[in-house]
Amino acid sequence: MTAAVVAFSLSTPIVKWAAVTGVVLAFWRMWMSVATWWGYLLVAKRPLPDRRTWTLVAPAGLFFGLNISLLFTAVTKTSIAHAEFIATMTPLLVVPLGAVVFDERPNWSALRFGLISLVGVTFVLFFGTSGGTATLAGDLIMLLVLCSWTSYLLFTKRARAAGVDTVSFMACMMPLGLITTIPMAVLIAGDEIFAMSARGWLVAAGLAVLTGMVAHGCVAFAQQHLPIATITIMQTAQPALAVFFAFLILGEAVQPLQVVGMVLVLIGITAFTRASQRRTPPQPPPPPTVTNALGTRS
Repeated sequence: MTAAVVAFSLSTPIVKWAAVTGVVLAFWRMWMSVATWWGYLLVAKRPLPDRRTWTLVAPAGLFFGLNISLLFTAVTKTSIAHAEFIATMTPLLVVPLGAVVFDERPNWSALRFGLISLVGVTFVLFFGTSGGTATLAGDLIMLLVLCSWTSYLLFTKRARAAGVDTVSFMACMMPLGLITTIPMAVLIAGDEIFAMSARGWLVAAGLAVLTGMVAHGCVAFAQQHLPIATITIMQTAQPALAVFFAFLILGEAVQPLQVVGMVLVLIGITAFTRASQRRTPPQPPPPPTVTNALGTRS
């Protein structure tokens, strides 16, 4: 998960640096990821995924294709700070849904810590420079990214819990993701799909390895070995790293009040995720009822 967090943190600044229509970059990155995973599958002479595996992975793949198309579009329309810190709200959706879907029993009083994060996100969104790169459209798309990523995580957890191994999961997930990526690319970009710059091709190839194999492969592996809340708490470091990389790669400025907001987001999400996993101690059972010889209970 540490490797995944670093890789994801680098990916959004690199996408923006490519200066390519986001959905076009997502389109080619997906095709390259399909080639790398299936190439590995064949070279390693692993058994091909069966019908059951494809069925289990299908929902995660469809949401992943939607997620990457929306994410790559959003980061070209808003600042990295906005994009990453909106995405940081994932645990506020994942932990309650994980309780419902996977019968986990978090401490619901932890929801109060979510208010700290909401205040922090408000600082990040509304106290940037007036000449920044953030837009309302990009921020709204990031809300859709938040929902699609949450769905992806939950369906990934379900498939991994059902016994789908990492390589088989990724080999199925990538081509299934194309089912949602291709229509979005055609509708939004049209002929522009085949007019990508040299820098765009370089970034697409790099992302196919950096996130398509390393990051998502690590997340899929971690899903079978870590609770979903542990994964989300580790990902709270991702936005701060992404903003740092955006400063180095893109020169994006961050205002002091935004830094305050980022700290509040990280504190709130960390406290929320930790507290949500503290189960309420079970109440001791009532003492057994004893009936004496006279038939009365004592």
